[in-house]
Amino acid sequence: MKRMTSLIPLAPGVWYLPGAVNSFVVAGSGQTALLIDTGLDDAHARKLLRVLEEAGLTPGGIMNTHSHADHHGGNRLILKRFPDLKVFAPPLEDAVITHPILEPLTLFGARPPRELQSKFLLAPPSPARLAPEPGLSRIGGADVELIEVAGHASLMYAVRVGEVLYAADALFGEDALNKHPLTFCADSGLQKRSAAKLARLEGVRTVLPGHGNPTSDLAGLVAANLAAYERTTAAVLRAVQAGEASIDELLARVCGALGITMTNAGAVVLNRAVVSAHLTELLEGGRLEMKVMDNKLIFSAQA
Repeated sequence: MKRMTSLIPLAPGVWYLPGAVNSFVVAGSGQTALLIDTGLDDAHARKLLRVLEEAGLTPGGIMNTHSHADHHGGNRLILKRFPDLKVFAPPLEDAVITHPILEPLTLFGARPPRELQSKFLLAPPSPARLAPEPGLSRIGGADVELIEVAGHASLMYAVRVGEVLYAADALFGEDALNKHPLTFCADSGLQKRSAAKLARLEGVRTVLPGHGNPTSDLAGLVAANLAAYERTTAAVLRAVQAGEASIDELLARVCGALGITMTNAGAVVLNRAVVSAHLTELLEGGRLEMKVMDNKLIFSAQA
């Protein structure tokens, strides 16, 4: 008989539920717990509620570290079971969680076609409110430290509880980095600075990425992520140096260089956004030029 998944302890009163996206669970007052990131869909949320019940815990609140659908898609089912729960999220991210159409709309640049309204880009809405500002806070009865780590999303919080750090998507496990060479970001320069900031934290014994396994090697995980982000910047720069081109032409060049094959519209708009973010970083660093030519936005290497 297959063994049922259970909460995995990281420290006293701190657990996680592994999955395509990890859920971080922090003990609150009494037998309640703060749920941090609820996964992609009802299936993950159902599993999360089941393992909480097995552990004798009841949800005391929800904290979404950012507004990407795979981190808050489970909110709906949990709120059906516990309608009085409050949902917290960073600024801007709370608006997208409340109005999820903003995610595919932003990626596509207009009302998205049906192919861009899948659960991977369009989660069910849930009424999010502003989380406290970075620092020590009590949320849903649990005491946590919120750390701003924007870049992967417009704004994002990592969550620290004592010697345990949930890095959310500021850091990815090495398997995830290898599987997705174009690591998503809204601001690639800020993504790098946020990762580097986490490396300076003292007293962290366990770090859990949003995607991947926990590790005791925070410095090593940060180094792996920074190397991956820099590889993307270098790939985008080489694509432009091969000859001036539009964003879509550069996207095709970068994917070819990194061995990426895109087979659906969602992958195209996500990877296009990554290339755009690195183009902005290179423009601001004075390494590229941007112009309009033949009714297209064209990028070229700085002379």
